[in-house]
Amino acid sequence: MSEIEREEASNVTLKQVAEAAGVSLATASYSLNDGGSVGAQTRERVKAVAQRLGYRPNSSAKAMRTGRTGALGLVLPDLTNPFFPQLAQTVIVAARNAGYEVFLTDTLGSKEIEEKSIGALVQRGVDGLIWFPVDDTTSTAPRMLSTPAVVLDRTLEGYDCIVADCYSGGRAAAALLLAEGHRRLGIVSGPSAASSARQRAQGARDEIKARGAEVVWELEAAFSVDLDVEIVQTLARRGVTAIVAGSDLIAIGIVRELRRLGLNVPQDISVVGFDNIPLSELCNPPLSTIEIPVHEMGAEAVQLLIRRIASPHESRRRIVYAVSAVLRDSVAAAALQP
Repeated sequence: MSEIEREEASNVTLKQVAEAAGVSLATASYSLNDGGSVGAQTRERVKAVAQRLGYRPNSSAKAMRTGRTGALGLVLPDLTNPFFPQLAQTVIVAARNAGYEVFLTDTLGSKEIEEKSIGALVQRGVDGLIWFPVDDTTSTAPRMLSTPAVVLDRTLEGYDCIVADCYSGGRAAAALLLAEGHRRLGIVSGPSAASSARQRAQGARDEIKARGAEVVWELEAAFSVDLDVEIVQTLARRGVTAIVAGSDLIAIGIVRELRRLGLNVPQDISVVGFDNIPLSELCNPPLSTIEIPVHEMGAEAVQLLIRRIASPHESRRRIVYAVSAVLRDSVAAAALQP
């Protein structure tokens, strides 16, 4: 098709479709929107004519008529973390299957960018937002109460929330190590500004204490493979036979640093991550971790948001997903106590 033909096709009106199909304007509209009392044969004929003519619905006119744009906003904190592209793809596919398109924004871990991004999405008229906040202290929330939203990984008052049971996950991560006889453990948690990171660390801490073992040291890291100097220095001093990491990226960074120090995982030190991102299985050795059901959570977020858009005054819901331990080669029986 030439550029001129494309331009002509894009200018086809609903009235022209109705005339070509030999039906009224209302029947054409009902047929293309699967509404009204229109027979199946008529509906299919109208759709076939619309496709042949290259008719495209006018989204601006539809938005003016219905008050909706058919678009959702997805706000994520860091697309360099492999966890989030998985989540994004799930949301996009689920939304598309429900007849919505998705505008995606990466806030780069910045609260300032997060606030501006959410404002821009709301200004563009998205019907609702799926929002994974940077941390628990965001100032954006009060401004969003007029826009339907589902919050992931955090519990914010006034919103539907979907979270993983990170506390149980932390206990399960520690339990993998304790089952192999480890008694002196280290914890490298995620940022304490995130409630999920705090819950993971608290779960590990409680499980270790309950089993009569010892947390020799506990440090905090960004959700990244790049470790702070303090963590590197602590790893060099050893003192532990196993480490619970606050995420798979942190765990992969720990494994890399231990290798630089001439230590082997799991022969010298065992390591457990959290999230079960695709890289965890490709790590050398494959990483034991805690699996978050990211696909189920992403799909549920879309359905929950669509229900919220349709029924804005229903009571808010908080859905908690169970997590599960995945045992791979980064965990072995405890070496001699250092």
